[in-house]
Amino acid sequence: MTKKIDPYAALRFREFNIFLLVRFAMVFAWSMQFIVIEWQVYTLTKDPLSLGIIGLMEVIPAVGMALFAGHIVDQKEKRNLLVRCILGFSVISFGLFLLSWPGLEDTWETKTILYGIYALVFLGGLVRAFLGPTIFSLIALIVPKKIYPNAATWSSSTWQLASVLGPALAGFSISFIGVHWSMCVIFGFSVLALITLFQIPRKPIMNPKIGEPVFQSLKEGLKFVFDTKAILGALTLDMIAVLFGGAVALLPVFAQDILHVGSEGFGILRAAPAVGASITMLGSTRFPLHKNAGKKLLWAVFGFGVCIIVFGMSTYFWLSVLALFVSGAVDGVSMIIRQTILQLKTPDNMRGRVASVNSMFVGSSNELGAFESGVTAKLMGTVTAVIFGGSMTILTVGLTALAWPSFRRLDLSKDIEDHEKE
Repeated sequence: MTKKIDPYAALRFREFNIFLLVRFAMVFAWSMQFIVIEWQVYTLTKDPLSLGIIGLMEVIPAVGMALFAGHIVDQKEKRNLLVRCILGFSVISFGLFLLSWPGLEDTWETKTILYGIYALVFLGGLVRAFLGPTIFSLIALIVPKKIYPNAATWSSSTWQLASVLGPALAGFSISFIGVHWSMCVIFGFSVLALITLFQIPRKPIMNPKIGEPVFQSLKEGLKFVFDTKAILGALTLDMIAVLFGGAVALLPVFAQDILHVGSEGFGILRAAPAVGASITMLGSTRFPLHKNAGKKLLWAVFGFGVCIIVFGMSTYFWLSVLALFVSGAVDGVSMIIRQTILQLKTPDNMRGRVASVNSMFVGSSNELGAFESGVTAKLMGTVTAVIFGGSMTILTVGLTALAWPSFRRLDLSKDIEDHEKE
């Protein structure tokens, strides 16, 4: 007899619902802020390389601090650490609000404003180095182990929903209230997240090695990731795909110079991938993806590469939106499987360090992908750069499937059954 699946298992815990509200507000603010920054910078410079520099400014501190941040997260109480992360983001968003003040361009040089934006984005990278591992670790302290997969799906779905609404609102708010007041809205959401977070009490520290030397701690975390082939394979595959498939970084160019759809169309294009991913993730609460996870992940990344190529070749707005929508849907499959692998196979005392490695492999590859897209667009043209990125993604899938047969056979069913017995 098939066991009935409860698609709302994680939502039956009050603290988890509060956590989802905090995560929604933060991701909404962060994704909206990134879009507003992209628009402002490209408006100031009209140079696609400047969009790549935005990604580079965030990825340098995010990668440079990632492992150290993971060590700190494993050593500290998670709720208060998340409070500090949100406070840091609030300061940055308020700084961007001031830098976008109407009339500032008349009194300050464009380079001064641009460098100020880059500096705040750099500080945002420092905050993000701690934010991801803290959130990943906090989930495990809120819900029981047996519903980790369901909690991971709802958490990722919340992330995607915020990623839909954030960019969409950014596009429309730029058009109706301007960049400056859009940044004020972003600051308001960060304050909302901070107030809501205090409804979650402090949590115990699960790491028995408090005070462990930093380098010994980092070595242990890296060794665990590289010895656990399921985690290493998922992270590597997704990192390469995102690195070369970073077409979304060039969306301001497509919106303004190729498709000619303005800020409203830019918001729709930017939201399309997250809409597709949200539908996939909500569906996965009823139809789990843990069986034959390796094959499903490979096919998902392959489909992502195809969609990026179609988007790069398209000169029709509706086709571009459709390609991005489908890319988001298959990327949602990839995200769910990766998060499920991480939650099931990571011990509680290593969650901060493993999440930091994940941010280095996957999270930071978004910004490196943005930089790669900006550079290749400068060198070979925007359309050619996007097609090149999609082709490299497909090639990566083929090489992974051939070189790593054990990953093709990956199935998470037994891991889930083991957690349900605990």
